[in-house]
Amino acid sequence: MSEVWGVLNVTPDSFSDGGRYVDAGAAIAHARRMRAQGADVIDIGGESTRPGATPLDPAEELARILPVVEELVREGIRVSVDTIHASTARAVMAAGAEIVNDVTAGLHDPDMLAAVAEGGARIVLMHSRGIDVTQDTHYGDVVAEVVAHLEERVAAAEAAGIARERIILDPGFGFSKQPDDNWRLLAGLHHVIELGLPLLVGTSRKRFLGALVPEGAPPEERDAATAATSMLAAQRGAAAVRVHDVASTVSALRALDAVRRADGPDWDVVLDDVERLHGTIRLQGIRARGHHGVLPEEREAGQEFVVDVELGLDIRDAVASDDVTRTVHYGELAERIVAEVERDPVDLIETLADRIAHACFDDRRVASAVVTVHKPSAPIAVPFADVSVTVQRARLRHGTGIR
Repeated sequence: MSEVWGVLNVTPDSFSDGGRYVDAGAAIAHARRMRAQGADVIDIGGESTRPGATPLDPAEELARILPVVEELVREGIRVSVDTIHASTARAVMAAGAEIVNDVTAGLHDPDMLAAVAEGGARIVLMHSRGIDVTQDTHYGDVVAEVVAHLEERVAAAEAAGIARERIILDPGFGFSKQPDDNWRLLAGLHHVIELGLPLLVGTSRKRFLGALVPEGAPPEERDAATAATSMLAAQRGAAAVRVHDVASTVSALRALDAVRRADGPDWDVVLDDVERLHGTIRLQGIRARGHHGVLPEEREAGQEFVVDVELGLDIRDAVASDDVTRTVHYGELAERIVAEVERDPVDLIETLADRIAHACFDDRRVASAVVTVHKPSAPIAVPFADVSVTVQRARLRHGTGIR
């Protein structure tokens, strides 16, 4: 089941629950209540990110949240801190916070990524276009632009010294996006998941859900829609969801989990078949010269290898757009395969085939790869027509790796 992160706003001005938990005692009590309801992580924020919120001095932010962080950590509760300030991040990491959740992905404070690298916490990199969430909300393709932005921020985090396994992504529902953009992003969430990193989804009580309830209804009446969209995100592969009302979302996710268990391991695959249009790309007879083999003469003289590749992928976007950039470019793929054969030598064609298969997954659209490497000139003492090895690899469900 996806993790549930409970939102704890220690602020006087958050859009949904501002002022309720400014007192540290009230905040700690609410965190305990969310933990009892099933929250895996408590995400603490001391500065509101609602539209029109006044920027807060980092010292004031820290004064609000640090006593809460310290007590929850003391009680063994996992803590994430929602902050855009490196100084706050350093202080809460020193107090035991496990995660730093930066809605600007390290862009607001140029010291943030280095601070997290030094502090050893995990970091949430969220898509936004600055801290004013109402500005710059035009997109050509919201899913593609969110993916590109997150790729860029992941590269920046890794360059700052944050190990990839410490990075969590957040597509930023409600931040710098019009209502329709949020729905498109939820529908295309698998493209974000294909980045191969854990995904946090936070639709909770966001304005775009307000259209689903009567006009003028308070934010709390969006909790049913929050639970529904959180369940959809979990089904698509989100590692965690961030919500205000923990109880309703935990119940929804438990229902999803119960159906999965009852219907067997193929249940998700059936749903994926409805959502996706599966296709196959085959490249056969790619020839390249390499120096692979266990014998010295093979390493020295080299020989020709022949490669066949079969890729499974979702071709829905390519069909809809008739755009070559929305599918695997088989000419570029052939060049990558040749480059893998010409690379440093290995003893076994099994190893070479596996290396080529992993290269195929450099394209996020590839869901599975079957690679056959032929060695027609192998040094075998008896007459033979061909020797080959085939490996099959698939991207793990939810984009977490390759198997």
